[in-house]
Amino acid sequence: MKLTDVCVNLLNSQFDPDRQAVIERAAASGVECMVLTATDLQSTAAALDLCVRDSAVRMQTTAGVHPHDAGKLGAGWLQQLRQLAQASQVCAIGETGLDYYRNFTPRPQQQEVFRQQIALAAELGKTLFVHDRESQGDVLRLLSQQNGLQQVLIHCFTGSREELLAYLEAGYYIGITGWIADHRRGGSLRRLVPEIPLQRLVIETDAPFLRPHNAPPDFHLQHQLPARFKRRNEPALLPWVLNAVAEARGEPPAAVARATTANAARLFGFPGTDRETDRGPDRGTDRGPDAN
Repeated sequence: MKLTDVCVNLLNSQFDPDRQAVIERAAASGVECMVLTATDLQSTAAALDLCVRDSAVRMQTTAGVHPHDAGKLGAGWLQQLRQLAQASQVCAIGETGLDYYRNFTPRPQQQEVFRQQIALAAELGKTLFVHDRESQGDVLRLLSQQNGLQQVLIHCFTGSREELLAYLEAGYYIGITGWIADHRRGGSLRRLVPEIPLQRLVIETDAPFLRPHNAPPDFHLQHQLPARFKRRNEPALLPWVLNAVAEARGEPPAAVARATTANAARLFGFPGTDRETDRGPDRGTDRGPDAN
């Protein structure tokens, strides 16, 4: 099955020892495309460098500032981001949004940096890649204030039913991670995933974080990896996210794989796809024939 991992933190230091091998294992597991996730200006530039190299997997990157990093910005950051974001390898603005769980940056500052990145996505006609952790509705409120957004992905969704329905009503795509396979914490998400129309669903690892609990515990041994990587997530484990999503929805994994891959192509315009003529569902309340 052809798969696309829409969130890989490939620049994370956990991948420093074997980054190329991680990419090759992803390709061997059926992952054909990956979205590298940038969290600040430096990681955006580094991800762009990775995207221009020959690789077994097609790679594009986001360009943006994570809410955790919103308090570290210097003068002229927005213009620097605008310049980086115009590279052909940049498929989205982000990872941006709000995080009221950790509050590493004061909330007013998070909101202002988020607001400016929303406007930049609208200006450049790029998908917006959004982080929402316990924002108490502020993410949707700020998104609703900006006209002209093309497409929005709510990455790593773990919110409430009310939040999910509000995002779907607004026409956004929903990203699901290995959180769904967490037996202790993922129950609510497993119950909600069937309510996501298939044409609005994408899957992601968020590697090296959120390793799916249904993945083989001896994966590191199978691939002769050091014991310290036992809990590390990587794109090669995306099929286990797929399986958990398909099981929760009561659908064949192959059908979920086809749909999520097509959705990712619409969102991020990977080479060989036509983003302009196959944009997917219109914004609004119509949830389409695949809704449960």
